[in-house]
Amino acid sequence: MQRTVTYFEKPGQENTSQCLDIVKNAVKDFGYKHVVVATTTGSTGQIFADALKDSGVNLVVVTHSHGFKEPNHSEMPEDVKEKIRSSGAKVYTGTMLTHNIETALSAKFSGVYPTLLIAQTLRRFGEGPKVCCEIVMMAADAGLIPEGEEVLAAAGTGNGADTVMVIRSVTSKRFLDLRVLEILAKARG
Repeated sequence: MQRTVTYFEKPGQENTSQCLDIVKNAVKDFGYKHVVVATTTGSTGQIFADALKDSGVNLVVVTHSHGFKEPNHSEMPEDVKEKIRSSGAKVYTGTMLTHNIETALSAKFSGVYPTLLIAQTLRRFGEGPKVCCEIVMMAADAGLIPEGEEVLAAAGTGNGADTVMVIRSVTSKRFLDLRVLEILAKARG
């Protein structure tokens, strides 16, 4: 079966339903067992959780860390997390790998640090591809997906999904072993 790449003219949430279709078809056609999806408020996570509910895949929905936007605040309300979990998905909220202590040091001391360089390098491919790499490592770090498996990752630019990638999973400790095997969808803008 030949695989195709879908390119979206503009990034953003208007590509979410097509990314979901790409994921569903890849699960059906190629038997992927693990899907990792980025979400901020939970709307993208809920869409994927509802659609993949009876597919048999291990769906991990990854959110921003608590306090990402402001102190003592989670962008995804608890009731939304529970709705996603009730569809059989797992929800992970933890430190974003390229947005951590080094971000604070950079702001304070105007320096450039390794994870910030990595984030900026990955952004050359787009925000969605950067986030796909991050969320796969975050899910592996949390033990929610196994290492060494081909997993589908979906993420976007701002809201929704505009990128789908096949990534061989690793934990962040083995970042240099991370492999992007295929890009199934990506925004050009």
